[in-house]
Amino acid sequence: MSLAAHVVARRGALGLDVELAVADGEVLGVLGPNGAGKSTLLRVLAGLLVPDGGRVVVDGDRVWDDVDLHVPAHQRSLGMVFQDHLLFPHLSVAENVAFGLRTRGVRRAEARAAAESWLDRVGLAGLGDSRPGQLSGGQAQRAALARALVGDPRLLLLDEPLSALDARTRLTVRAELHRHLAEYAGSAVLVTHDPVDAMALADRVLVVEDGAVVQAGPPAEVARRPRTDYVARLVGLVLLAGMGDGQQVRLDGGGVVAVAEDVAGPVFVAVRPESVALYLQRPVGSPRNVWPLRLATATPHGSVVRCDLTGEVPLTADVTATSFAELGLAPGAEVWAAVKASELTVYPR
Repeated sequence: MSLAAHVVARRGALGLDVELAVADGEVLGVLGPNGAGKSTLLRVLAGLLVPDGGRVVVDGDRVWDDVDLHVPAHQRSLGMVFQDHLLFPHLSVAENVAFGLRTRGVRRAEARAAAESWLDRVGLAGLGDSRPGQLSGGQAQRAALARALVGDPRLLLLDEPLSALDARTRLTVRAELHRHLAEYAGSAVLVTHDPVDAMALADRVLVVEDGAVVQAGPPAEVARRPRTDYVARLVGLVLLAGMGDGQQVRLDGGGVVAVAEDVAGPVFVAVRPESVALYLQRPVGSPRNVWPLRLATATPHGSVVRCDLTGEVPLTADVTATSFAELGLAPGAEVWAAVKASELTVYPR
């Protein structure tokens, strides 16, 4: 493993205790809500923050431990991309990219040549003499990426690198970032709260909540089998916890859900909003799961209206705007919700 770390830190009410390992050529996405400890973790890995315990090892070299070792950030082989690019406004774009090389004693001409080469690789050829203020947001973030990679660092850290960009620019820069990360030979850690960025860019995802790892694995597996309400909401699922007993699950919060397979013991039931059908009268027919619920909120969500429902089995349903209008729905309305057992995903807790 190129990066191996155990970070223990106390910041106010937050107690952070996270272990991670990232192989050469691997991108680890660290996902979590605001205040979960993601940025604290990244600052420790960068050497910008001294934690309370643990260790940080890069390519077998300890750069920090809780005994007597602390290699400062400027002496570590790392590159970092921040949310707001943080380019020096008084330097040209090429001088910004070459800055790290120059601080390590690389000659001006050599550093400039390396900077120009990387500007060409990130699509900024010919803009080396421009000032950062003359660049668009996407161009500035590409320059920040070039600055992070120009020195061929062993560790690349990305802190919400796309969150400050508009939607259209974000798509373009995300695609370019994916290409550069695929070519990067070192270890990369991407911190984000956006599941799309994590799923698109990371080889593996680490979900952090309240300073601890609550789920880890390949992005598709994390999305398919979330283990906390936070992860389920991120990927658009409703997560119900209960005890399996044959082809039914008795929910911890009350209520029973019929499932299509025999289950036993503690399980999660994941429900996709598009699998939930709403009716004004109790439906007849094949659905084994039918509950009377109340519409709490209704919010436009892309091409559908997302309906949050409360009652014995709280659910979220996606209905078309036409169906929503035809049903005459409004917050407070009493409805019947139906879900086919075959539409549910069940897995052990």
